[in-house]
Amino acid sequence: MTLTFEEKLRNYARLAVRVGLGVKPGQRVLVQAPVDTAPLARLVVREAYAAGASFVDVRWDDDDVVLARFELAPEGSFETFSKWRVDAEIETADAGGAVIAIRATNPNLLANVNAQNVAAHQRAVATYRQPYTAQVMTNALNWNLISAPVPDWAVLMFPDSSAEQAVEQQWDAIFAATRADQPDPVAAWQQHLADLKTRREILTGKQYSALHFRGGETDLTVGLADDHVWGGGAADTTRGITFTANIPTEEVWTAPHRERVDGVVVSTKPLSYNGVLIDGIRIEFKDGRIVNAAARQGEATLKEMIATDEGSHRLGEVALVPHSSPISRSGLFFFNTLYDENAASHIAIGRAYRFNVRGGVEMSDDAFAAAGGNDSLTHVDWMIGSDQIDVDGIAKDGTREPVMRAGEFVI
Repeated sequence: MTLTFEEKLRNYARLAVRVGLGVKPGQRVLVQAPVDTAPLARLVVREAYAAGASFVDVRWDDDDVVLARFELAPEGSFETFSKWRVDAEIETADAGGAVIAIRATNPNLLANVNAQNVAAHQRAVATYRQPYTAQVMTNALNWNLISAPVPDWAVLMFPDSSAEQAVEQQWDAIFAATRADQPDPVAAWQQHLADLKTRREILTGKQYSALHFRGGETDLTVGLADDHVWGGGAADTTRGITFTANIPTEEVWTAPHRERVDGVVVSTKPLSYNGVLIDGIRIEFKDGRIVNAAARQGEATLKEMIATDEGSHRLGEVALVPHSSPISRSGLFFFNTLYDENAASHIAIGRAYRFNVRGGVEMSDDAFAAAGGNDSLTHVDWMIGSDQIDVDGIAKDGTREPVMRAGEFVI
């Protein structure tokens, strides 16, 4: 059965609301969307009301407006921002509501502007946004990320096509990655989420003291937080609402120990970060902290990201993704972490999710750090997995067992 574009788009909006956001009757919903994605955003609004939402609002974004600021605004002005944009998130979360973001931007948007100005702006926003981020990192609210084509991004993915053709090709890739092109995508997602739940429960039961990544130029030992818990697929909020934060998602992940990461790791895919492509990342860790960092492309932006605060010199996430995941099999590079992190195992610099440590949501900051959890203003995933990478689980007694071989699970 071949679905029309309109049917797939409705499927996608329904998935985002029903499986991703998990909207419950009476909840208010905030939709964050670039203006170029308005048709999808409007369908999400309607699906949210159909699911019982009491109030749905939209906060619009625009790449051209962002770029104009960093090209034309005066030096010293970049820590200024409109607090109401963040207040909309905080107000929605505090009211027990749900937040969905359509993340779609030109990955090269800010490639030719001053990286220090971008970093100053991001740091100011992240500092003010901490009350909302804390709720996200503790599963206090149901939230979801999806994406949709925008012309500049689509042409980057499909450089041999016209802008119109590239957008069509990108829609096809997104529908396939999210299973929205299937007749019953909700049923397909229910099976997929069940499989991820089984995998995360097996890994949590193992309670490895560390994971060892080896292959190519990578030789990295990632110690795991004390009494860690693996996440993956759906999760429950503290109010008991089931949601799936990312669509698509193929990963299982947990919290590294902030002081027990050692070795060298090299990226296997580029990272699109704040409108800049960073490629050829090579980072060395000692006792959990980054001691050397370099990149073939975007090195200045990489170093600004690492310099955000003390916690951005350490890891907050380690995730395993099979090389045979649908996104990896597509052979496409999306230039968007929402997709690319689901094509390869990855690590994240910065803040750890509290729920990846048993009892972490209730812990004080000091207790969470003592268990190995990391804190930071930032959380940035980048890809380190491929069909050349083996992963061993190291038990507390030092014995090893294979977890992945040539990028595939063997556990």
